[in-house]
Amino acid sequence: MTFNEHVETLEEIEIRHQDTLCTNESHLVHPWWYNFKYTVVGIFFGIVFVKAEIISWFRIQEMFQLTSFFMYGVIGTAVVVGALSIMLLKKLKMKSIYGEVITFEDKQFNKGQIYGATIFGIGWAIAGACPGPLFAQVGSGFSVVLVTIVSAITGTWIYGKFRDKLPH
Repeated sequence: MTFNEHVETLEEIEIRHQDTLCTNESHLVHPWWYNFKYTVVGIFFGIVFVKAEIISWFRIQEMFQLTSFFMYGVIGTAVVVGALSIMLLKKLKMKSIYGEVITFEDKQFNKGQIYGATIFGIGWAIAGACPGPLFAQVGSGFSVVLVTIVSAITGTWIYGKFRDKLPH
């Protein structure tokens, strides 16, 4: 690796650190079929979302209209489980399945997070879906959600293109 490649890699890592709490830089190379296990987990996750009605546009509208606690209970449970999981990872100094140390770094608050969260919430209320359930909705036969998926991908691409000019 040349010096310029090393500097570029460090810059890329710094950019990724701005977007995540945990960045593990694995340099392992896997065969092309290696990620099929994630597809299986994703399909299972989608089935659970469908059966639990988490992908239901009506459930999401109930949440935004404050007429049902159901979605708040689901989201609250996910937050608690996630917080406990991170606490255990930190406390037990756990490593990845490849033996790499899992590290967490504090993030600095910035006003761009408020703008992003507001845009995300408005999109969620209008579309009736956040990114997780979109594919489960398509798999359930709601093909109109493909418009939302294309819009989400387009928005992500636009953000990436103009990221350095946005408030962070």
